[in-house]
Amino acid sequence: MLLKDLQPQAVWEQFEALTRVPRPSKKEERVIEYLIDFARRHGIEWQRDAIGNVVMRKPATEGYESRPTVILQSHMDMVCEKNSDVEFDFERDAIRAVVDGDWVRAEGTTLGADDGIGMAASMALLLDDEAQHGALEVLFTVDEETGLTGAFNLGEGMLTGKYLINLDSEDEGEIFIGCAGGVDTVATFALEQEAAPAEYSFYRVNVKDLVGGHSGDDINKGRANSNKLIARLMLSAQEQLGARVSRIEGGNLRNAIPREAYAVVGVPKENAAAFEALVQSYTNNVKAMFTTTEPDMNITFGSVEGITSVLTQDLQNRLLTALVSVPNGVIAMSQAVEGLVETSTNLASVKFVGEQIVVTTSQRSSVESDKHAVKDSVHNCFAVSGAAVEHSDGYPGWEPNPDSELLKRTVESYEALFGVTPKVRAVHAGLECGLFLEKYPHLEMVSFGPTVTGVHSPDERINIATVEKFWLHLKDLLTRI
Repeated sequence: MLLKDLQPQAVWEQFEALTRVPRPSKKEERVIEYLIDFARRHGIEWQRDAIGNVVMRKPATEGYESRPTVILQSHMDMVCEKNSDVEFDFERDAIRAVVDGDWVRAEGTTLGADDGIGMAASMALLLDDEAQHGALEVLFTVDEETGLTGAFNLGEGMLTGKYLINLDSEDEGEIFIGCAGGVDTVATFALEQEAAPAEYSFYRVNVKDLVGGHSGDDINKGRANSNKLIARLMLSAQEQLGARVSRIEGGNLRNAIPREAYAVVGVPKENAAAFEALVQSYTNNVKAMFTTTEPDMNITFGSVEGITSVLTQDLQNRLLTALVSVPNGVIAMSQAVEGLVETSTNLASVKFVGEQIVVTTSQRSSVESDKHAVKDSVHNCFAVSGAAVEHSDGYPGWEPNPDSELLKRTVESYEALFGVTPKVRAVHAGLECGLFLEKYPHLEMVSFGPTVTGVHSPDERINIATVEKFWLHLKDLLTRI
């Protein structure tokens, strides 16, 4: 079955078309052009601001002219992650989306349902002559995934609406009215190397096939962090066998739990058998620790030749100690909202960049003071290890408004359509809503969407049946506002 044959056909046609348009974060030029061409082809009023955000406007349908203007918002960029054995160029290739039973997924890469499905629903509504609604402003923002750049730099006069519906949530049957704020912390070590010691055997050790996932939504699911696993193994090898590290790298994106990492490491030749035993013992231990959450975890190693340099012993000590010691995962659960992660941090990536080793981490919290507290903990851990530490500007959280008229209508619509009351909750992830609220403090906002799992990883997939429920809910809600 093809995507365009799924129901609701209007939404899936738009989504299938979007899979053919490259849209990596910070490289959205082609999708911006695609959106503007879409508006021109269909006679839709549009506006683009300096940063690249695009808004399209559709007049109220007859009889709805007095209704307040509603903003539908989604982001146009996607997380670009692939399995290491997959050949794929996210700047040129079309996503290879396939129907797999009750789900749609991609072959070996992220699917881009985050937030392509929100875009698709908005575009379908712009073309729907039967939908009934007040005036619509449909906003597509750039670079949500790597810095909320579009929301931060939203141009003046882009929005006039009273209500904003964010279409970037991934749990059908749940309505979100709040989100965490976040900040990135980047530590940079000066690369210090020396000649590889003689009489050492060198190996490449790989940690791979982890589940990974979204560093906000999935941080409390007990998944392993590949950077943590490889660093712990290297530190043990150093302490027990005199190991020397030539290279250690892992992870890619600040907002993804890292799935893969590797190290190139040498041990004295007389310790080669002991090193192999250490790797095997470590593998058995961590597989036992994560037996439920990481069923496909794989740690492999093989000998390598031609290694001419290693990190200095001083840098190796400082780097490994910092990577092992830095906090990672859930820091605190909310006392006010049952089951909500309040504060967390993610050791996202370790990269050799020129003459530096760059370690990227991401902190989140729904409590502003706690966001800064965990940021300071991460900062201090790296600073005492001799790294230069910098922080992003960060972004604000979105404080829930349980008395919102928009929330009341959203719940009312869902109950009328499906006969059950949806969950109303906050999410431990960064949505653009907090930034919109800073610019337009009068806004009332909700966020909802179909069920999407495995976001920010090649396991991303979207449940087909929930897309139709999402579509019906969105259209019905617009008649009630």
